[in-house]
Amino acid sequence: MQCEMCGAESKGPLKRVRIEGAELSVCSNCAKYGTELPGAAKSPAALASRATGYTQASVPQARRSRDLFDQLGGDLVEDYADQIRNARLKLGLSQKDLALAMMEKELLIKKIEKGELIPEEDVRKKIEKELGIKLIEDSSLESLDIHQSRMTTTMGDVIKIKKVKR
Repeated sequence: MQCEMCGAESKGPLKRVRIEGAELSVCSNCAKYGTELPGAAKSPAALASRATGYTQASVPQARRSRDLFDQLGGDLVEDYADQIRNARLKLGLSQKDLALAMMEKELLIKKIEKGELIPEEDVRKKIEKELGIKLIEDSSLESLDIHQSRMTTTMGDVIKIKKVKR
């Protein structure tokens, strides 16, 4: 079987992993880049527990960090950098003042405001609290807006295909 991420032939079973929102069957080398999904291919620890008769709960396993997209409760707004900058300026704070209030480094605030860095969940929550803004958009409202605002003309409405006579 072939790994869907690196393309290498896998000698063992592939693992089902979520990487940046996509579910892939990957080799054990590439599995470290995402979050292993439940019900996926069994790990060597699980196979060993079956052979020894111990239950899965009694076998210690290393805890994996979650994928960045698993940690976000919703989608980060596209113009998060502008919203943060505008809210900071509206409150009359400098980047240094905001960083001190959040107990973070000033460089972190600068990179986030430039859009070079996506804030992690804990930093995002601190920013929202200090500036009184919301950086996560509600996906349920967005899906309703897409269906309601679909009244524009598309290419499929305009194109007429002519059949060639033979």
